[in-house]
Amino acid sequence: MADDRILLNGMRFHARHGVSDEERAEAQPFRVDLEVELDLRGPGASDRLEDTVNYSTLFATVREVMEGRQRHLLEALADEIAARVLSGFPVGAVRVRVTKLRPPIQGAALEGAAVEVYRRHAET
Repeated sequence: MADDRILLNGMRFHARHGVSDEERAEAQPFRVDLEVELDLRGPGASDRLEDTVNYSTLFATVREVMEGRQRHLLEALADEIAARVLSGFPVGAVRVRVTKLRPPIQGAALEGAAVEVYRRHAET
């Protein structure tokens, strides 16, 4: 497979995910970065949308997870996004980074807390 990728960087969502009741009481800002691996030589040559993965559809899949059922852990969000992308799109692998932009860490000076997962289709 080629080392080609489609990246959606900096997707922003306000959602109610977290361990504590306070985190889930009010929507918090999240950032999601998505990278999918697939061979882009075909669409590169044809210049036809139907020969590649539509960015809008990828975004909609991420949004469904982020704005859907509340989760306690960033790990659960990232894993569900990865699973949906692998099952719903013709990609070989996916990397998902979910960042909570205002994590509830008392006295911490940081831009966010993140989890990143990398999943690929099993070789058969």
